[in-house]
Amino acid sequence: MAYQKCQELNGNVMFKRLREDIDCVFERDPAARNVFEIVTTYPGIHAVILHRMSHSLWNRGWKWLARMLSVFSRWLTGIEIHPGASIGRRFFIDHGMGVVIGETAVIGDDCTLYHGVTLGGTSWDKGKRHPTLGNDVVVGAGAKVLGPITVKDGGRIGSNAVVVKDVPAGATMVGIPGRLVQPKRSTKDQQRAAIAKKIGFDAYGTAEEMPDPVANAIDCMLDHIHAMDSKMEEMCKAMRSMGAELPEKELPELKSCEIGNGETEAENSAERTREPKAGEINS
Repeated sequence: MAYQKCQELNGNVMFKRLREDIDCVFERDPAARNVFEIVTTYPGIHAVILHRMSHSLWNRGWKWLARMLSVFSRWLTGIEIHPGASIGRRFFIDHGMGVVIGETAVIGDDCTLYHGVTLGGTSWDKGKRHPTLGNDVVVGAGAKVLGPITVKDGGRIGSNAVVVKDVPAGATMVGIPGRLVQPKRSTKDQQRAAIAKKIGFDAYGTAEEMPDPVANAIDCMLDHIHAMDSKMEEMCKAMRSMGAELPEKELPELKSCEIGNGETEAENSAERTREPKAGEINS
């Protein structure tokens, strides 16, 4: 009686976990339309389901059968997960082709991996040799996380990064070798962002942690223009203090003017300052 109750409990837990794995796809893939489509066409879901089966066999001592099921999963999905790897709840592999997860890897809850990701080892010694991912970790396409390191809760690994050292909670690692991205919080960076927004400049396809040379050049130009604006204001004040007569209207600061309307304002200014033609004097 107790054995039968235990089986029913395990079955209920298994189906609950399966439902969670399916539901999390809707949260992380806007292309997902319905449960039937996910179950039948998503290789990441197929790989997770088969891994949970092979992992159960592995823990029960059916090593060869677990490996054979893992090989079948790799043939079917292009995703290789060793049956010894421990994977938490609501795990999602998007696209999936080329993903490799080693034997001693440990993955927490609510993690997401993209295609081409490797959670690999750096040693031939037995024992813990693969990464540990905390909860809510995202690993970008093509990234390699190597060795018995830990990516703590909320960590982010950029696409094609090679990470061989621990990642702090909530941090982002990018590049080869992986380097920690520090958030930009200086006044100058905020000023740059505000000015760039005013003039409508946006480095499409780039992020703060992956600067573009053109974006850097634009930043330098914005800094220079803002410095010139400040210097001109100081010069005007100094000249007025010496008795010079200057127009009362001051130039608006670059950071506050609506540059999007610059052409219209320039045209209006030119219209006001141009000399009238002979035929317009009496009109």
